[in-house]
Amino acid sequence: MRAMVLAAAGQQLRLTLVPVPHCGPTEVLLQVRACGVCRTDLHIVDGELAAPKVALIPGHEIVGTVLERGRQVERFAVGQRVGVPWLGLTCGQCPYCLGGRENLCDDARFTGYTRDGGYAQYAVADARYCLSLPPSYADAELAPLLCAGLIGYRALLAAGEAQSIGVYGFGAAAHIITQVARHQGRRVYAFTRPGDLARQRFAIELGAAWAGDSTQAPPEPLEGAILFAPDGALVPLALRHSAKGATVVCAGIHMSDVPSFPYSILWGERVLRSVANLTRADGEGFFALAQQARIRTTVEPFPLEAANDALQRVRAGTIRGAAVLIP
Repeated sequence: MRAMVLAAAGQQLRLTLVPVPHCGPTEVLLQVRACGVCRTDLHIVDGELAAPKVALIPGHEIVGTVLERGRQVERFAVGQRVGVPWLGLTCGQCPYCLGGRENLCDDARFTGYTRDGGYAQYAVADARYCLSLPPSYADAELAPLLCAGLIGYRALLAAGEAQSIGVYGFGAAAHIITQVARHQGRRVYAFTRPGDLARQRFAIELGAAWAGDSTQAPPEPLEGAILFAPDGALVPLALRHSAKGATVVCAGIHMSDVPSFPYSILWGERVLRSVANLTRADGEGFFALAQQARIRTTVEPFPLEAANDALQRVRAGTIRGAAVLIP
């Protein structure tokens, strides 16, 4: 099969012919129909996340059709369309797994990072961690929901009942979660890179009450804020714009160092927290909500061979919505 392979961090992906993988007892073999291009993929390729699988096939927003099932798999039928998210496997026995927090498992395996992912024609995934997909979406529309949507959903839950929410970094996740927040009757204030008028207009089109650059103050104090941009310098800015009792959520898996800031902008029972990975329960909850809210994704398709171009566009911030590879 054709696959885009990362030989070493810091290098470009190379189009390579590799054997079609075989599925184990609990796995399914999938024909990849679409795979989203996530900023986490960029962190892996750039070496900002340590110790990826050697000769890695990236990609963890996989929409695929089941071609074969392992002997222990009963959940999905051959021919069924399923989704493969970032969380690929956990131990199932540690206190985190047993306590409903499998996203924190120390022995977890991650799709497109420590397991091969979906930048290829075929992929294998553990069926226990695959997600059922709603039929009302096209393949490319579904792909960003499997990480940008899921992590955005988990971050929105972490922000609590906030009615005025700041969203920093208006990329794939933000364009999805803005629709969810608006469906819930919340006010969204979108923050972009300075001068990025196109993304500010895009945010307004999706229902944001206000859009400006990250150096500006929103029209009212924020009761919650979600940082999708991997820039630690945004943390003090978000705290300064937050009301007492607000929660500021860092939603990325990687972020540059957070600069020191005065205690006064944290005081007042403001909360600074992160979200890590996702759980299968997040997937079930989010896809049910996505259908209720009629969430739609804006995607830009790329052929598999153009994965490097897609990653560069994500790096430059010139994708409207989400980039998706179509093998």
